[in-house]
Amino acid sequence: MTANPMMDPARFLDEHLSQASPDLMRTMLRSFIDTLMSAEADAVCGAEYGTTSPERVNVRNGYRHRDFDTRLGTIDVAIPKLRQGSYFPDWLLERRRRAERALTTVVATAYLLGVSTRRMEKLVETLGITRLSKSQVSEMAKDLDAQVEAFRTRRLDAGPYTFVAADALVMKVREDGRVANIHAMLAVGVNADGHREILGLQTSSAEDGAGWLGFFRDLTARGLSGVRLVTSDAHAGLVAAIGATLPGASWQRCRTHYAANLMAITPKTSWPWVKTLLHSVYDQPDADSVHAQFDRLLDAVEAKLPKVAEHLDAARADVLAFTAFPKEVWRQVWSNNPQERLNREIRRRTDVVGIFPDRGSLIRLVGAVLAEQDDEWTEGRRYLGLDLLGRCRLTPMPGGQQNTEPSAEVNTDLTMQALTA
Repeated sequence: MTANPMMDPARFLDEHLSQASPDLMRTMLRSFIDTLMSAEADAVCGAEYGTTSPERVNVRNGYRHRDFDTRLGTIDVAIPKLRQGSYFPDWLLERRRRAERALTTVVATAYLLGVSTRRMEKLVETLGITRLSKSQVSEMAKDLDAQVEAFRTRRLDAGPYTFVAADALVMKVREDGRVANIHAMLAVGVNADGHREILGLQTSSAEDGAGWLGFFRDLTARGLSGVRLVTSDAHAGLVAAIGATLPGASWQRCRTHYAANLMAITPKTSWPWVKTLLHSVYDQPDADSVHAQFDRLLDAVEAKLPKVAEHLDAARADVLAFTAFPKEVWRQVWSNNPQERLNREIRRRTDVVGIFPDRGSLIRLVGAVLAEQDDEWTEGRRYLGLDLLGRCRLTPMPGGQQNTEPSAEVNTDLTMQALTA
């Protein structure tokens, strides 16, 4: 289809030439880019912007802004967003540019510091790094570090964040002449628009209560609010930090991690039928059926496996926290499995490096990967529909009332646990 011109070229040139603006070329380039992207978006939608047509298959949904570096300076490009699916001008902007540049700088840093192996040297050649000085690598990393730092410290103003998932990845970093295990703590949330969003990244020498407490305090200080459910493993410091910093939020113990914990105390010969019964709990059609099936599971193991029954009974409230929400979101919130794809992408990039030369390199590479993933989520389809998200925020309370705001009460016992863990 032919897009209707959104401007009169003759009038456009006449106005700007008469003004003799020093930013003439940059303004013209931005206008031409906006016109081309608008025409492409109209072609994807099947109809021109603002018109009603039986051929229309999609509609516009605002804009997202990207910086485009040119010889004329940096131009703010407004990329059209679509109600369904996404549009991205591949002919203009590059995807994952930050992550690739971050990987290059990390590998180059390792090579220049003399910590590379034979495999690293081959990778350096593949990336085209042949004659780089430390000053050149520092210059390459300077802009990336600023972008990653801005991403990690930005305001979390797209809330409320109804659902949050937290996890930590262990990576090897050279510190003080030795190789140390550094924990990269991550959090992902579902914002008010229904999209997934990377909330934060911090590193810690140990995955203890103090590290997680500092991590969640940073998130709340930057604007994290309205959290209804946090999904994670059963790390004591992590659970205590959640209770101390997010009062009013429930904790969902990841079903995948819990199954591994339960298997560890179950006799090997009994695990197959115990596992089958445990999985049957999650296959029920509604919350009442889930709890009823869990009771049957307890009855089945109580006589033969008293330790397993005790373990199940103690974890019941945490493992079944997802039942307080509509069934349509159960698969998204009852485990950390949705975050595994993100973890695999991080591992795919970090495994190339192996051992990071310093902690700053780790933050640069992982932060760049997370920033790019956050952009892709923003451009993609909603993770949860707005109607469903609104239903999830109506938390039942005793007496038949509906609570839509978290409690302001702070659990001081959990705060002390987080500090001493």
